[in-house]
Amino acid sequence: MKRFRRAKRTALIATAVMIALLSSCSLKRPPGQEALRREALPHATIPEHWKVSGSAEGAVPADWVVTFGDDLLSHLVEEALTYNADLQAGAARVQQAAGYMKAAGGALYPAVSVIGKGSRGMGEGTGINFITALASWEIDVWGRVRAGRAAAEEQFVSAEADYASARLSLAALVARSWFLAVQGVLQERTARQMLESSEQLLELTKSKRKVGAAGDQDVALARADAGSLRDSLLKLEQANAQSRGALEVLVGRYPSGEIKVAEALARITTPVPAGLPSDLLERRPDIFAAERRVSSAFFQVEQAKAAMLPQFSLTASLGLISSEVFSKRSSFSNPTGGVGGSLLAPIFRGGELRAQVQIKNAEQQEAVMQYAAAVLNAFQEVENALNAEQTLRQRQEVLAQVVNDYERVVEISESQYKVGKTDLLSVLQQRLRLYSAQSTSLSVQGERLVQRVNLYLALGGGWTKKEPKAVPLGETGAPSEEASSSLKHQASVTAPGRP
Repeated sequence: MKRFRRAKRTALIATAVMIALLSSCSLKRPPGQEALRREALPHATIPEHWKVSGSAEGAVPADWVVTFGDDLLSHLVEEALTYNADLQAGAARVQQAAGYMKAAGGALYPAVSVIGKGSRGMGEGTGINFITALASWEIDVWGRVRAGRAAAEEQFVSAEADYASARLSLAALVARSWFLAVQGVLQERTARQMLESSEQLLELTKSKRKVGAAGDQDVALARADAGSLRDSLLKLEQANAQSRGALEVLVGRYPSGEIKVAEALARITTPVPAGLPSDLLERRPDIFAAERRVSSAFFQVEQAKAAMLPQFSLTASLGLISSEVFSKRSSFSNPTGGVGGSLLAPIFRGGELRAQVQIKNAEQQEAVMQYAAAVLNAFQEVENALNAEQTLRQRQEVLAQVVNDYERVVEISESQYKVGKTDLLSVLQQRLRLYSAQSTSLSVQGERLVQRVNLYLALGGGWTKKEPKAVPLGETGAPSEEASSSLKHQASVTAPGRP
C-alpha cells in the first residue's frame, strides 16, 4: 500500500511538472507596426514629404504653449490640466484599466482560501470544530489566462495613450478658446469705434438735411447703418461673455465671464517643425492607442481559441479537526489534507465557443480598421493644417498692407479736412473703411493662431512614445505625477512586461 501511494505521488508530481513546463510556452505575438500598416492601409502610399512645403525639420516641442509668448495662456493651460473635470474622468479610466490588468494577472497565481467552522451538539463531546486551508491553481497550458492578461495590459497602455491625447486636446482647446476670447475683445473695441464714427456720420447727415444738402433717404440710410453696427456690437458683447465663460469652465472655474484676457493677440514668428509623414505614426498618442487596441484584440482572439481546449487544475488542502468523536478513533490523525488534479474539457456547447472565436476575430478586424481610420485622419489633419497655415500667412500679409493703406488714406483725409480741402463726411467714411479692414485683419490673425494650435495638435503636440517597461502586477499604473503636473512634461506611456 505504501509503495502504491509513493508511486501515485510521484506520478502526480511528474504530471504537475510537465504541465507547468507546457504552460511556460510563450504566447503568439501580435503583428508589428509595419505589418499592421500594410494590412490596414493596402491602398494608401505614404509620401516622403508633406504636400505643402516650407515647414521645418524636427518635432513639435512638448512646451509648444510657451512659443506663443503669453504667460497668461501658459498659466491657464496648467490650471486646466489640474482642474478640468473631463480630464480627471480620463485619469479615472486609466486607473480602471490598471485594475482590470491586475485582476487578469491574478489568475496566473494559485488561489488560497481558508474555511473554518465550529458547532456544538446536544450531547456531551459531540461538538466539531475545524479549519481548512484550500489551494487551487489552473495550469495555463494553452495560454488562455496569459492571453487574457496580455489583452488587459494592452488595454491599459491604450488607456494611458488616450489620457495623453486628452491632455493635449485639452491644452489645444484652452489655447484656441483663449485666442478667440482675445480676438473678441479686440473686435469689440473696433466695433465701438465703427459705431462712434457711424453715429457721427448720422448726426452730420441730419445737419446737412436741415440746410437742404441731404434728404430723408440719406438720413434713413445713415440711421440704418448705425443701427446695424449697434446690433453687431451687442452680438459681440454676448459672444465674448459666453466665450469667457466657456474658457472658465475649461479651467475648472465658475462661468462668471470675468476672466482677464490679454490686450493683444500673440505673434507667430517661427515655422512649425512638421517633420516627415512617416514620423507621424510615432508622434500621435491616438494612433499609438489604436495600435495597442489591435494588439489587445489579437490576444483576445488567442484567449477565445484557448478556451476551446481542456483546462487543467491542481488542488490541495490542509486542515485541523477538533472533536472528541473523531479523537476516539485510532486511525484518525491531525492534520488532514490531500492533493489532486482536475481536467475540464468542453465537449458540446452548442457552438458557443466557436462563435466567441468568430466574434473576437471580427472585433480584431474592427480594431484594425479603426487604426487605419486614425492614421488617415491624422494625415488629413496635418495636410489641412499646413495648407491653412500657408494660406492664412499670405492673407495676413495682404491685409496688413490693406490696413496700412487705409491708415494712410485716413491720415491724408484728416489733413485735408483741417485745411478745408474736404468735408467731415469724407473723413468719417474713410475711417469706417479703415475699421472694417482692421476687423478683417483681426479675424485672420486670430484664425491663424487657432490653426497654428491645430497644427501643433495634429503633429502630436510634442508627445513621445516611450519604450515599454515592466509594471509589477501589484501596482495600479495610474497616471503618474509627471503626467499630471504640466504640459511641459507629457504623460509617459508605459506598457507592462510581456509573459
